[in-house]
Amino acid sequence: MIFVDGVPFSTSQSQMVRGREILAALLDHPVVLSSSDHLKGTPEKKVSSAERPPVGRLVYVFQREYATVDPALVQLVGTDEATTCVGLVIRSRNTGITSVSHMDFPGVVDNGLAQMLSSIADNDDDSDEASFDVHLIGGFDDGPKRHPINATVSERKQKKEGFSLPLCSKLIEALHNSQQKFHLQTLCVLRHNTKLDSCGNACPIVSGFLVDTSSNSIMPASFDRSSRGPDEIVRRIRVSLSSDDSNWKGRLLDTYDTCHDRFEIAPCTWMSDWKYYASSLQQLSDSEFLLRCSTSPYAEAPDFVESERRKWNYLIENPDWRTTFTGKKPRIFQRTVDGGWSKCV
Repeated sequence: MIFVDGVPFSTSQSQMVRGREILAALLDHPVVLSSSDHLKGTPEKKVSSAERPPVGRLVYVFQREYATVDPALVQLVGTDEATTCVGLVIRSRNTGITSVSHMDFPGVVDNGLAQMLSSIADNDDDSDEASFDVHLIGGFDDGPKRHPINATVSERKQKKEGFSLPLCSKLIEALHNSQQKFHLQTLCVLRHNTKLDSCGNACPIVSGFLVDTSSNSIMPASFDRSSRGPDEIVRRIRVSLSSDDSNWKGRLLDTYDTCHDRFEIAPCTWMSDWKYYASSLQQLSDSEFLLRCSTSPYAEAPDFVESERRKWNYLIENPDWRTTFTGKKPRIFQRTVDGGWSKCV
């Protein structure tokens, strides 16, 4: 169940109303408008692990990952690079335990939400009486006006809707249908999160954020390569190839051990043939590469192509997944004294 300003949110329609109708009503709610404007008016925090003094004990979440953090151990948790994706924050009002995910398609929402709530309950002694603050940030009005003349019916529908609307609708529907109490604090998505660039292309206003776990404050943020750790390239590969691994079908990727404040990058398999596809991508120009690899090529950050090329180059050099996940075991990273990460041998 969704609450807005402490009041259960309902529409004039039946209880069987679809997520899309609930979403449309929520986007018009004055409290939602106010919170979106507040977030967009907050200066963006540029996060770097090289920053001195250190930014704090940080956990970074990549696309299709989630991490649940204890405020006693972690000060900051965040994500970025969300164009058509949506960042979901769920924070227990009882304990402050905070779970952050980077949702990228509707098919992962139901299981992903269950994973997040389960991980909070595992660390919350009062989970039976729990209620949660919720933030949804990311996704924009990305439905293009044109489509290829030879596009299929399903492709034309996707082109017309874009990627963000179905994802946002599914998220709201899942929250609405849940037995849990979700107090909606931020809904900065779709038209509330859309601007035009200098060429007239739609793009998101906020594509990343940082949560202060002690205060539940949230701000727009962008992260440099040094702060997107640990194990950036391997985690990017898991995002791209996990759909081929039945262990991760319809699920968010396990990443972080809440109790021990360490990363456990769970194994993901891939076929050695991926190196040939990766090699073909590396032959493309940057503009062709961008169009091939992104759902929102005109909205990506300047470092998108570089990051993707580094990922595909890793697959060329490491075609056998077992050399990455030795013994089919997770890659484990412990927190260092300065707040960074060190790989366990």
